[in-house]
Amino acid sequence: MIKMAIVGCGKIADSHAEQIKRISNCKIVGACDREELMAKQFCDRYDVESFFTGVKDLIRVTQPDVVHITTPAQSHFELANTCLEAGCHVYVEKPFTLNTKEAEQLIAVATRNDLKITVGHDAHFSHAARRMRELIKKGYLGGPPVHLESYYCYAFGSDAYAKAILGDKNHWARKLPGKLLQNVISHGISSIAEFIESETPEVIVHGFTSEFLKQMGEDEIIDEIRVIINGRNGPTAYFTFSSQMRPTLHQLRIYGPKNGIIMDNDQQTVIKLKGTPYKSYGEKFIPPFTYAKQYLENASFNIKQFLKCDFHMKSGMKFLIESFYHSIVHGTPLPISYREILLTSRIMDSIFDQIESKQRT
Repeated sequence: MIKMAIVGCGKIADSHAEQIKRISNCKIVGACDREELMAKQFCDRYDVESFFTGVKDLIRVTQPDVVHITTPAQSHFELANTCLEAGCHVYVEKPFTLNTKEAEQLIAVATRNDLKITVGHDAHFSHAARRMRELIKKGYLGGPPVHLESYYCYAFGSDAYAKAILGDKNHWARKLPGKLLQNVISHGISSIAEFIESETPEVIVHGFTSEFLKQMGEDEIIDEIRVIINGRNGPTAYFTFSSQMRPTLHQLRIYGPKNGIIMDNDQQTVIKLKGTPYKSYGEKFIPPFTYAKQYLENASFNIKQFLKCDFHMKSGMKFLIESFYHSIVHGTPLPISYREILLTSRIMDSIFDQIESKQRT
C-alpha cells in the first residue's frame, strides 16, 4: 500500500485525488493547506482522515511515501525540498520550479536521498500521446525526428482561471518570472523537449500582447508567443502559444525522414502522414479516403475506451501517477526523465529572459 499526501487543496488537488482513487493499492493519508478550511473541506470530499496547515506536521504524523504538491509555483521548490529531505518521494504540479537552478537542486536532493521526483506533465500521457509514442518506437517516422511543431492554445473567454488573472493585478500567476505563460506552456514545451537531443538548444522568441488584451487595458501579460528551437545537430522545432487563434489547438506534429504524425490532444486522434506522394492524380484522390479511414479508426478506439470507463478528461494524469508509483515500487525508469524536466526548464528560462529583455527595451 502506497501512502500519499497532498499539499495544496485548490482545484487541481481535486483532480489528483479523483485519479488516485482510481488506482489500486494506494491511499490518501493526509492533506495540507495554509487555509485550514480548504484542507478540511478537501478531506471531507475525499474521505481523508487528517488535515494540516503545515507540511512538516503532515509528514511527521501521516508518514506518507509520496507527497503531491499542488500549490502555486512560487512554493514548489521549498515544499518539494522539505518533503525530499524528510524522506518522501514527490510529484510536483507544473511548472516544476521557477527556474532551472531550482530544478537542478531538487533533482540533486532527490538523487542524493535515493528518492524520486516528477512533474505533472499529464498531457504527455493521454491516450493519443501514448499511441503516438508507440508509433515512433516502432519506427514509423523512418528515423529520428527531423522537425516538430507544438501548438498550445488558451481561450481567455471560457476559462475561469484566466478571468481571475485578468481581473486581479495581484494574482500569484502575475508574479511568476514568465507570468501567465509560465503556468501554461510547460505542457507544450515538454512535448518538444522529449525529442530534442541538444542540452542547450538555440531558442529564438517573438512575444507580444494581443489586441484583445490591449483593448481591455492589459499591458503586462504576454499572451502570444512564437518560438523557434534549433536543436543544433538534432531536430528543429516551432512552438506556438496563442490565446486568440481559433481553433484552440493542442497538437504535436512530428516529421521524420520518411513519414510524419499529427497528434491532437483535444480530439484524441493520431494521424499518420505518408511521406511519399501517390503517382499523378492519385495524390488528389487517395489521401482524403485514407485520412477519413484513420479518423474513423480513432473514433472507434475512443468509443471503446469510453465504454471501458477509461476515457475521462484526466486519464493522462492517472497514467502518469500510476507510472510514477510503479517506478517507486519496482525501481523502473521514471515516466518523465530528469533530462527532459531540465531541458524543458532551460527552454522556458530562455523564453522568459528574451521576453523580459525586449520589454525593457
